[in-house]
Amino acid sequence: MKILFTSIGRRVELIQSFRNAAEQLNTELTIVGADIVDSAPALYFCDEIKIVPKIENKQYIPVLLDICEHEKVDCLIPTIDTDLLLLSENKEKFETVGTKVLISAIEKVKLCRDKNYTADYFRSLGLQSPQPVNTVEKYEEEIKEGKVGFPAFIKPKDGSSSINAYRVEDMEDLKVYAEKIGEYIIQPYISGKEYTIDIFCDYEGNPIYITPRERLAVRAGEVLKTKITQDDIMIAEMQVLIKDFKPCGQITVQLIRDEVSGVDYYIEINPRFGGGAPLSIKAGADSAKAVIQMLNGEKLNYVEKAAKDGAVYSRFDQSICVSQ
Repeated sequence: MKILFTSIGRRVELIQSFRNAAEQLNTELTIVGADIVDSAPALYFCDEIKIVPKIENKQYIPVLLDICEHEKVDCLIPTIDTDLLLLSENKEKFETVGTKVLISAIEKVKLCRDKNYTADYFRSLGLQSPQPVNTVEKYEEEIKEGKVGFPAFIKPKDGSSSINAYRVEDMEDLKVYAEKIGEYIIQPYISGKEYTIDIFCDYEGNPIYITPRERLAVRAGEVLKTKITQDDIMIAEMQVLIKDFKPCGQITVQLIRDEVSGVDYYIEINPRFGGGAPLSIKAGADSAKAVIQMLNGEKLNYVEKAAKDGAVYSRFDQSICVSQ
């Protein structure tokens, strides 16, 4: 079996999860890592290294297709937001060379990449989401109407990893950040505990694992410390989302539970393995093992609360020599 991970970057922990799963299943697995530079640390934990063009390069997809065809890659797994739509649009091309791509349908990926659509989508399912606006002037109008106030939150409409995402306390700061970001959304700031829900589904979008976890500490948008929190309300809300979204493989959903009302406000969907996904895997919701089982033709069923409730995981950095 051969699995290709694109934009592999620093995803060492994810690679290790797949390596461990293959050992447990007694499956011979070749892991191929692709990146634009040969200094990406996760490459050195892969069996094969592929240097590819940047995502915006017109040759990006043709090069990946060539790798998949000649290397007989069974599955391609994306790890960052920026190539999700491109891979979704070309999913059938990969399937013609025998490679499954763990990516959801194009229309669903599009609504994830634009935070305006994401908020509307949550509300269409009966889930709460802070109402976004696209201009400072509109937000100012809503303040005058008593609909919103400060603090507020501004971020790129297609952003990721909390890059250029800011809490703002007044109109002066809001205008400064709006000019800096360019295309943005502004939402009321929700104060409360932050959660990520790791979801894994089969090719048809049937749930296998649903794992809520509290984000106890975060750096640059990626979790440093997390606590598995098997919350019945969140799990039920995600069952509603899954029924409509029909994810293919892994997605992560982020929310904030309002500290006063206790209402869950859903913020975004990332239709890929999130940076903290290996923590849910370690806790028992082993989606890496599930991928290998699916590639082996096994039919999987939903496992309720597979991850150990209350387990706390704290992450740390390591280094590897990539040049001497």
